[in-house]
Amino acid sequence: MKRTALVTGATSGLGFEAAALLAKTGWSRVTITGRSVEKVEAARAKLIERTGKEVFHTLSLDLGSLSSIDDAVTGLDSTGEAQVDLLLLNAGHLPGSTTTHTEHGIEMTYASSVIGHHRLSMNLLGRGLLSDQAHIVIAGSEAARGDVPTMNVVDLPAFAAEHFDGDLEAAAERHTRVEHPVRHSSGDTYANAKLFVAWWAAALARRLPDGMTVNAVSPGSAPDTNAARHQGFVMRKIMVPLMMMAPSRLGLAASVETAAGRYLQAAAFSSDVTGKFFASPPKKMTGDLVVVDLPHINDEASQEAAWNVVVRLAGGVTVPAA
Repeated sequence: MKRTALVTGATSGLGFEAAALLAKTGWSRVTITGRSVEKVEAARAKLIERTGKEVFHTLSLDLGSLSSIDDAVTGLDSTGEAQVDLLLLNAGHLPGSTTTHTEHGIEMTYASSVIGHHRLSMNLLGRGLLSDQAHIVIAGSEAARGDVPTMNVVDLPAFAAEHFDGDLEAAAERHTRVEHPVRHSSGDTYANAKLFVAWWAAALARRLPDGMTVNAVSPGSAPDTNAARHQGFVMRKIMVPLMMMAPSRLGLAASVETAAGRYLQAAAFSSDVTGKFFASPPKKMTGDLVVVDLPHINDEASQEAAWNVVVRLAGGVTVPAA
């Protein structure tokens, strides 16, 4: 059976490794995306050399730009190729000490991790470019559990009660913009963006047609990538090398291949597994992939508030009516 996949953020790191693994395990068409034509074409050449497989296709895509997303989907639609069986939403952004925003005022971590991915997913779904049994896998993070040092997650109901008279959507939107009274720190902004990812997956699962699935999956700690390029000197030059050198029994880091393999593990889940957030066991950065069952993750009111905000900021696109 021929299977097709689309992997965002595949010019390096986990996305690149996941694309290679898909080809090695028999996927017949793997579309990879990157923010520039030059980078994505270079990645394609490296993937062909790495795997010996001529299954890779390219798509230029900037998840921080709504128009770029629309153009990419239009380009994909015009090829008339097979529907996508696996939509691997891997791209993301680890912020530095200062924030960056899109032209619409959305903080870049939220824009690339969830809002851009939402518009991409809805456009593909609306154009009939996802197969009836499509699996959507979106990159989560252990940080969303709320037990990773220096990475704190918001109690959205409490934050809304304190600052917005209980309005969860107003509180959620303020986080996507990282504006007062939200305070930016690299760890907290990243953790909360990944919390939105988990909420988004849960909310989308309630809306997808039967047979399609969506799950948030943390690849775990894989520091041997360039994800920390925006971090400060201490993180880049001291913490990351220490994590890479730590014994495997400490569970601080895994190989890039192992981390990317968690995406493929989720891609093989049965159709009754959907709307979940999978990560390492509590307080671990690597290890077995388990369902995260925590009150703040499972809070349906927060999930729905985050969904509504993401839909609005992504231009109002949502799951087409049946």
